[in-house]
Amino acid sequence: MSVNVKLSKSLVAEAKRYAQTQHSSLPKHIEYWSQIGKIAEENPDLPFTMIRDILIADQEKLTGEYKFG
Repeated sequence: MSVNVKLSKSLVAEAKRYAQTQHSSLPKHIEYWSQIGKIAEENPDLPFTMIRDILIADQEKLTGEYKFG
């Protein structure tokens, strides 16, 4: 289910730049940032690299694919 939300133009522009460099869609990249923020808020002692690795592992579970490196 999708929901419309209002975001600042500057946030959308910045997310769009990041999404393009990472070959992602704008909505998916904003969701990615949201997931990072949620994990960071729930686990304030985790470094970003560990949070990123958690998200990668979750994605690998969904696709059944393991990526080296």
